Amino acid sequence: MKSILEALYHGQLHPDETIVPSHPEYRQLGRQIVAMTEQWRNRLGEEEFRELEEFFDLCDMSDGMHVEAAFIHGFRLGANMMIEVMSKREEFVPNATSGLSL
Repeated sequence: MKSILEALYHGQLHPDETIVPSHPEYRQLGRQIVAMTEQWRNRLGEEEFRELEEFFDLCDMSDGMHVEAAFIHGFRLGANMMIEVMSKREEFVPNATSGLSL
């Protein structure tokens, strides 16, 4: 079995494609979204619904950027926590005077 670093290097890690939220309401929410989308499709004309889909696409792009930023921040925070634990140093905790940014 390859290491995580080898899999990452070879482009074999795709966590964004395999993550499924475990929240108990996730699947029900998905069904509600599909049902409401169909209601809007039936209620609006073809051009208006296409515009609504473009709006949804923009929202998805914005959400994706936020999720990416949250992932990067979380990864950096976790890495800094490991550095602190392994080095037994406490200087990685940002405060107003340190100027450190995670």
